[in-house]
Amino acid sequence: MPTRYEQCQSDLQAHPKTWLITGVAGFIGSNLLETLLGLGQTVVGLDNFTTGHQHNLDEVRENVGEGAWQRFSFIEGDIRDLDTCRLAVRGADHVLHQAALGSVPRSIADPIATNQANIDGFLNMLVAAKDEGVGSFTYAASSSTYGDHPDLPKVEDKIGNPLSPYAVTKYVNELYAGVFARTYGFKTIGLRYFNVFGPRQDPNGAYAAVIPKWTAAMIQGETVHINGDGETSRDFCFVDNAVQANLLAATTEDEHKDEVYNVACNARTSLNELFDSIAAELAKEGVAYDKRPNYGDFRPGDVRHSQADIGKAISGLGYKPSHSVAEGLAVAMPWYRNRLR
Repeated sequence: MPTRYEQCQSDLQAHPKTWLITGVAGFIGSNLLETLLGLGQTVVGLDNFTTGHQHNLDEVRENVGEGAWQRFSFIEGDIRDLDTCRLAVRGADHVLHQAALGSVPRSIADPIATNQANIDGFLNMLVAAKDEGVGSFTYAASSSTYGDHPDLPKVEDKIGNPLSPYAVTKYVNELYAGVFARTYGFKTIGLRYFNVFGPRQDPNGAYAAVIPKWTAAMIQGETVHINGDGETSRDFCFVDNAVQANLLAATTEDEHKDEVYNVACNARTSLNELFDSIAAELAKEGVAYDKRPNYGDFRPGDVRHSQADIGKAISGLGYKPSHSVAEGLAVAMPWYRNRLR
């Protein structure tokens, strides 16, 4: 018997739809684009290239081929502009809203820019999608919403105080989504991502995520810097799991909307364990790394431990992670080796 995701993919191939992906040139957005084009869908993409990259789109084009690429149209624009959002959603069946300014440290350094993109931009997209009458609106929420709540694993209906401006913006997204459901009958689904990683995640810049940043350092023979003692833990989630959750959420029955769902693996990996795992996977790729990490101060705004309860996503969406952390790293390392060595 096919899984819910297998059935979803089969249904989409049989009955293609039109999708809008905001943040399409980013890490998760470009992976969504590649999957949807591979399933025969028509896709509109919106991005302003603040954190996305043209080379991500170029790689998708190379991977899917020119025939599939002809079903993609791109709008270079900003979600902070309502008219741009209205243009982008025109004719869309499904919206996958990934555009945002990520990173806790970035939000601490510049809370105004984070607020403008993540709250003003989110509200623009909600209004535009509601007015257009799109069939579904799925948005990237965040595990940062759990804040200082001590329980593990994290369950959707128990959150604490936010620990950064970024966390505030992601919580406000959920509040707005709920208000739109109650006030306008426009139901959405939020996906609380837990440390998503994989191919096309940017290793460069001050706000690069830990896995690509460390991988690049190891490939280039540089010292890896760990914030704290290395025993901080996270529920790292391979990008294919996030793609699956988006497609399941977009096509689920109405009774499962106006909800938020954790997207992760229900596992914890410490930073020390992650360091050893990346080094081991790179060794399989012929990259030897024998330096020990440099330990520094804990990073402001970070939670100590994070792990998701994914029971709600399993029962409500039919979500079933396709890759564990180890399996995801095994897929990601060859990609980084080929592009960074």
